[in-house]
Amino acid sequence: MRKRIDIDALPYALGAILLGMVTLAVHDFALQWQPVPQWVPARSALSIVSAAILVVGGLVAIRRSAGWARLTLPAFYALWVLALHVRAFAAAPNVGTLLGVAEILSLAAAGVALAPASAPRWLRPSARVLYGLCPLVFGLSHIVYADFTSTMVPAWLPARLFLAYFTGAAHIAAGLAILSGVFARLAARMLALMCASFVLLIHIPGVIGAPADRMQWTMLAVALSIAGGAWLSQRLLPTRQTGRLAGSATPAYA
Repeated sequence: MRKRIDIDALPYALGAILLGMVTLAVHDFALQWQPVPQWVPARSALSIVSAAILVVGGLVAIRRSAGWARLTLPAFYALWVLALHVRAFAAAPNVGTLLGVAEILSLAAAGVALAPASAPRWLRPSARVLYGLCPLVFGLSHIVYADFTSTMVPAWLPARLFLAYFTGAAHIAAGLAILSGVFARLAARMLALMCASFVLLIHIPGVIGAPADRMQWTMLAVALSIAGGAWLSQRLLPTRQTGRLAGSATPAYA
């Protein structure tokens, strides 16, 4: 089973599948994460198509044998960035709309890690740069909107405002490490762990506390996807692998 299923891709894929299921349930797009204008013709029908792509894309993403089809999800997320979030940022350039770009761009870039071995050599390094920029924006938003961020920290945790600033700084440090290559793999793992802690401490309790709340389910799906993307981002990082000749080494991507 493990040979057929890519375990590392499961959180990334499950987040997309959950988001697709929420979309199907409400017959609408994913709120501010998928800001399709109300004037778009056949909007409800298109949301069902979107949900189907998310669910099928998630199922395909975990299959090692699916080849280029595994890029269905990142390609779809890239479409969101270009068609929806860049437009929103251009109309109102601020940290909030930039965060919208970064959240979905991180999913598009991280998903490139699922590309087959035959992918062009420039693809993963380019995705790594794009991905590395995203935690910088995450961190900036945590700091700029620290008061709001602190309200999302569970009440039983002490120093909630400090934690908002700390997680912002941690995001920025992770992004710089991924971009520079200094402790990049450790940074990607710690970023994934931090994002996973948000899922466990904030979003799952949010759903439990308000099981009929569409926003809570959507936030859970997006947070799970982002955590999964952070874990996948390790595959975008260069490693050194011993070549066939003794003592030789050739650059490769995990």
